Amino acid sequence: MLARYRIHRGKRPESDPLPEGVRQDTRKHTKHCLRPTEQLVETYLDDATDAGWKAFEKAYREILRERYAEDPGPFEKLAAIAEAEDVYIGCSCPTNRNPDVNHCHTVVALRFMKERYPKLKVAFPK
Repeated sequence: MLARYRIHRGKRPESDPLPEGVRQDTRKHTKHCLRPTEQLVETYLDDATDAGWKAFEKAYREILRERYAEDPGPFEKLAAIAEAEDVYIGCSCPTNRNPDVNHCHTVVALRFMKERYPKLKVAFPK
């Protein structure tokens, strides 16, 4: 199963325990295949409106498509791990600057992975 989790700074609240399974940080500063670019994130956070989100989502999906076309290996490895055990991709959202978890790159990434790997069980935030 592939899902998302929230990465907290400092002490994690007891009300939001870490999920059991493999956790992978997919924030902009990592080298993960699902990371967004720093510039794309900053552009969205400077305009966290519905229009800003639509622009972010379109550009981020294009980045994912390009990465996948260039080298599907990391995506295939992630899907294979998620078929065998629970994998959670992490981000800091929701935050003060982006309070809507559905406006997080991880949700777009989950959709992308589901499209590429239809048999993969994917859990989306409620």
